[in-house]
Amino acid sequence: MRDQSSPSRPSRRGVLFGGAVVAAGTLAAACTSNAEPSDGGTAAQGGTLQGDNDKPGKKVTIGFSAPAADHGWMAAIAKDAEAQAKKYTDVDWKPVEPTNDINQQISAVESLIQAKVNALVILPNDGEQLNQVARKAMDAGIPVINLDRVFPDKLSYRTWLGGDNYGMGVSAGHYIGKKLKDAGTSNPVIVEVQGIATLPLTQERSKGFADTLKTYGFEVTDQQAAEFTVESGNRVTTNLLSAHKKIDALWNHDDDQGVGVLAAITASDRDEFFMVGGAGSANAMREIKKGGVLEATVTYPPTMAGSAVKLARLIAQGKGMADLVELQVPQSITLASETITKANVDTYMPLGFES
Repeated sequence: MRDQSSPSRPSRRGVLFGGAVVAAGTLAAACTSNAEPSDGGTAAQGGTLQGDNDKPGKKVTIGFSAPAADHGWMAAIAKDAEAQAKKYTDVDWKPVEPTNDINQQISAVESLIQAKVNALVILPNDGEQLNQVARKAMDAGIPVINLDRVFPDKLSYRTWLGGDNYGMGVSAGHYIGKKLKDAGTSNPVIVEVQGIATLPLTQERSKGFADTLKTYGFEVTDQQAAEFTVESGNRVTTNLLSAHKKIDALWNHDDDQGVGVLAAITASDRDEFFMVGGAGSANAMREIKKGGVLEATVTYPPTMAGSAVKLARLIAQGKGMADLVELQVPQSITLASETITKANVDTYMPLGFES
């Protein structure tokens, strides 16, 4: 399960990077020093300064707190954050025990505040319930990088970094809409396997999907909610396949539950439709590369955790991003949802996570 309360399309008020590959793989290139370049150019132009900020600088301690890694995407969050931190000799990495208990996470963050870390990266179990302790850190002079699930009070974080749930629906809608339109399909049967229907993230994904399909003159025929698990994905897909003797396209919100979705499709021996996944798991990418019903997946990259560590280090060291005109790290960064297909899957494979 992903973001429970991410800002509604925050890219409208933040900075939108070119996508998951840019954000995860080459954000360092954008996070360049604001020092005056030796060739006399301006710092904002970047150029010869590419990578300067990866050179050792002031020693900083970065604290990290996230929920327990109870599924593939969350496990990748912790792994990517730690791997990024270990690349820097000037970073003292201080993670606390991951937990799905709100009170335990609050206590863990308080311990990092007491330890006087230089920056905090927090992916809260619930943004609203951890808002106060994040504000406490900010008030103590510790910049908070709010990862994915947003704190409602902007005074509780220095920078928010996360994925685009609405954008996931847009990307999936364009892939499905264009393919059906190009094929001349009229009145297509389009089914949707959601995550948990009551969560804002699911509602944003579904809205982006419906809004985009509408631009092609299509609409969702049937929509059923799963629970971000393999078992629920299997059960819901089995129900959809039983309810519709013919399907043209299926969008599954989450590649973790997509393992169950694909199992149900295989068991049904149906292949008259194509499917799009969501999040960008390595499992899904391997299926796409192999060829079959799963043709694409739209990203919600856990590599954002590595980018959050990069930003925490920059902010703690008082550096900015020289590829921007402004001298400081942006207040809000939304990662675009990219569409992975057989044509580009090899490029994205290194960023995939195991379900």
